[in-house]
Amino acid sequence: MESQKRNPEPFDLQMIRKRLHAHPELSGQENRTAAFIVDLIAHWQPGIDQILTGVGGTGVIAIINGRQSGKSVLFRAELDALPIAEINTFSHRSTASGIAHKCGHDGHMTLLLGVIHHYSRFRPDYGRLLFLFQPAEETGRGAEAVLRDIRFANLSIDYVFAIHNLPGLPLGVVALKPGAITAAVRSLIIRLYGKTAHAAEPENGINPAHVLGELLTHFKQLSEHDTQNPDFFLITVVHINVGERAYGVAAGYGEVHLTIRAWSNAWLENRIQSLLDGVSTITARNLLEVAFGWTDAFQANENNATAVSIVEKAATNRGLPLHPLEEPLKWGEDFGAFTSRYPGAFIGLGAGENVPALHNPDYDFPDELLPVGVGLFQSIAELSLS
Repeated sequence: MESQKRNPEPFDLQMIRKRLHAHPELSGQENRTAAFIVDLIAHWQPGIDQILTGVGGTGVIAIINGRQSGKSVLFRAELDALPIAEINTFSHRSTASGIAHKCGHDGHMTLLLGVIHHYSRFRPDYGRLLFLFQPAEETGRGAEAVLRDIRFANLSIDYVFAIHNLPGLPLGVVALKPGAITAAVRSLIIRLYGKTAHAAEPENGINPAHVLGELLTHFKQLSEHDTQNPDFFLITVVHINVGERAYGVAAGYGEVHLTIRAWSNAWLENRIQSLLDGVSTITARNLLEVAFGWTDAFQANENNATAVSIVEKAATNRGLPLHPLEEPLKWGEDFGAFTSRYPGAFIGLGAGENVPALHNPDYDFPDELLPVGVGLFQSIAELSLS
């Protein structure tokens, strides 16, 4: 009750977003960003009941309890930026060399802060709200690190929600679908071990370069590029390196780096096994030893039907147009680690039709989207807790 009697504090969403944009940090290194968030929300106590820090590394969780017991609902934003040099010249451009918020995480954090600010003054009647600022989304490591944190594991959660801005769709449109909404993605490093030889006597060695054609054909044969097909499976070669720039030496070592994606976690694992079996067969036939290394894993975001219904009703209540997605988004998002464990929804929010795409050096989160996202999350909270 006391929190409702306090006068609203000055709270400038755009100023906060621009401050976060100007000071980006890479995955796992978001110490200053987390400290800024903790310092900001600490000023809103006693409306906030608990602040957990260092969750899964640099993560922060703010907890607001309702007046009576009820469901627990978690909302997530991401702390990290990308290793991309910004080319914009506006006053809030990145001050960190080669690092910038080119996926909109500065905006996601800000709109989550807006929701916290609201509920720190107007405590919900029922349930509990948890607000997670998650580290290392871009590398696919942050969500799992949070889930492994014993403090998080001890929290009882009924629903999880996250928003991601989507350039290319009209501003404020709510993009949604039940089931998979983002792809399952894993990145693979294939290490090929042969035998070096004199370049004049390549017959005395085993050169991995000679099997690259077979491997690339194998990748192409396994791929299913039709996104309308539920068996969609895309292999993208992102890097190849064989030998050294030593013109007297025939290569004896090489690497092939891939990203692999599918619409479901189960189909991804199925196809990966076929991929590995084929690579092992090809390399053995060519007398090469092979080793596999995995990195940057993202589970598919599987939207729960009830959670989707909550979001649809919240969007309608806010007068926001719904945009049903016909197929999942092809990129990975590690919120899938949460939707695989808890009922929830990953929500797309249109960021404008004629704007730079995500991960582009001239991208900037649209400030006009901040109040839209805050309002949508507030309505989702009210419906989920009721």
